[in-house]
Amino acid sequence: MTYLAAAILVAVLIYGVVIFNGLVRRRNLVREGWSGIDVQLRRRTDLVPGLVETVKAYAAHERKLFEDIAAIRAASIAASNVKTQQDTERALEGALSKLIALKEAYPNLKADQNFLKLQEQLAEIEDHLQMARRYYNGAVRDLNIAIQSFPNVMIARPLGFTEADFFELDGAGRVLPNVSFERSAS
Repeated sequence: MTYLAAAILVAVLIYGVVIFNGLVRRRNLVREGWSGIDVQLRRRTDLVPGLVETVKAYAAHERKLFEDIAAIRAASIAASNVKTQQDTERALEGALSKLIALKEAYPNLKADQNFLKLQEQLAEIEDHLQMARRYYNGAVRDLNIAIQSFPNVMIARPLGFTEADFFELDGAGRVLPNVSFERSAS
């Protein structure tokens, strides 16, 4: 009888270790996924000053937009968690859309090779960001399911495992900004 009790105890301990290691693995995949997003966000954030300077040469009277972009960029760099980063990136996407839309108001900007190159780099970064976001959100989904599932929940919660936040920039209810540019008579 004692051998049976010992065998059951050993089996339960081994099962607990397997669950714990699986949770640690999933948590590390989430961290790796966030690192991939962070790299792409930094690349995009680093591209912003070049875009702004190129557009400034053609659209000097769009000062408010440039100031907004600079403030949002600073907030993006300073973001310390997924929710804050998500909010600042939404704002940055909207501001960059307005910045790119300026090319319609300034035909010379459309033809500027530096602007075209920066716009191409931005599109490439957005593609990489989309892939990194999908990877991260998949890792978050797997971690959250593992933490919330029985019997994992009996081990996860007491050992401090918590659900991670998804990173979403284009929510279903998102409204695109209405962009209109009027030329001033300066």
